[in-house]
Amino acid sequence: MYSKISKFDLSRREFIRTSALGALGMQLGNSAFAQSLTPLKKARAKSVIEIWMWGGPSHIDTFDPKPGASRDYIGPFTDVLETNVPGIRISAMLPRLAQQADKYSLIRSLTHGVKAHETATYMMQTGRAAGGGEVYPCVGAVVSKFNGGDGNYTGAIPPYIVLTKSHGRFSEEGFLGPRFKPFATGGDPSKERFVVQGIIADGVSDQRQLSRRELLHQVDTLGQQLQGNSGFIKMEQSEEAAYGLILGDARAVFDLKQESGKLREAYGMNHFGQSCLQARRLVEKGVPYITINYNGWDTHKTHFNIMNQKMPEFDQALATLLEDLSQRGLLNETVVWCSGEFGRTPRIQWNAPWNGGRGHFASCFSGLVAGGGFTGGHVIGSTDATAEEVVDRPVYPQDLIGSIYELVGIDPDGTILNATGQAVPLTLPSQGNGRLYEIM
Repeated sequence: MYSKISKFDLSRREFIRTSALGALGMQLGNSAFAQSLTPLKKARAKSVIEIWMWGGPSHIDTFDPKPGASRDYIGPFTDVLETNVPGIRISAMLPRLAQQADKYSLIRSLTHGVKAHETATYMMQTGRAAGGGEVYPCVGAVVSKFNGGDGNYTGAIPPYIVLTKSHGRFSEEGFLGPRFKPFATGGDPSKERFVVQGIIADGVSDQRQLSRRELLHQVDTLGQQLQGNSGFIKMEQSEEAAYGLILGDARAVFDLKQESGKLREAYGMNHFGQSCLQARRLVEKGVPYITINYNGWDTHKTHFNIMNQKMPEFDQALATLLEDLSQRGLLNETVVWCSGEFGRTPRIQWNAPWNGGRGHFASCFSGLVAGGGFTGGHVIGSTDATAEEVVDRPVYPQDLIGSIYELVGIDPDGTILNATGQAVPLTLPSQGNGRLYEIM
């Protein structure tokens, strides 16, 4: 029942030095960062899939439709769909997601008021306003620290993966440093071969990789002189970890041809669809945090033409992901979080040069959460008749972030050490009605 709650052109040496010592060389972390003042709590979720709708999706055209509003607000998107949860309606452009509403909950009252991409992204990813001289880590880096590098995660795959490129708005690792920077795969998972940067190289056989490694050792005279040195031993360990990923079983997780053609088609044979499938495979390997940076939502011009292309792709892939996770028994232990840095202006900009575009809008916007302890079939918050103002239950970034931390076993009210060793709060106090515990 509806519930409304009040690339491989890196040199081998460079790859080993940066990737191995960073995301792959977890054993080399700064000992100061190995300490935390935040006790882990009992986790319900083992992994998080963050679908970052890069650019900011329109809330009124997706999860918060207003069919009674005028053409200046809804344009040609006049139809809405009843979902499989009575009382919850979404855009008619999302028919597959309409049949999965029992698996997710909608947040219609996200708000922060920041309308620039960079600062809004920082706000949504850290729960803090930009400025103040300190760059805080994003959600993925924090989860990577507690549940990855400093936790019980022992996988060969880095604990924080980005499909397929970082958003570039700010340094995701913040004051935690490069050890907790995400591993961005590069490449395109919808291609015949998913060429993962630094791991898979088109046209390079395993034997050639081994030959390259042997040649590297032959010319590395400094390394030969340092045999037995404790620092060099750590370097060798990191090299082993890197090559274990390049040539070992772990790289098979990126071979999407192991999946049936029927399932791949179900996700959609496009960049986003296959990224969602890849994310599910990473969850099966126990990777704590996966981000899909899904761009194309910055629709200042010809908004509706773009939405006619984006929405079916989004609908197909996300609905299939939720269903696939559920059928495999993975949804209960996987948080799926889907949003952008803000929404789009509800009032359409019909005049040139926008020609039916929507600008940046941060007074209210929507998000979707599912799995990992978030129950489905709910709506949190509401907006007015034109989706311009929150009228019930504002939800701030720190509320959402704190709820995700709680579900993955991190105390959101605890602390974390910054670069100077000072304990700082993981999340700030809520400005609204608190965290989303009602749907957990």
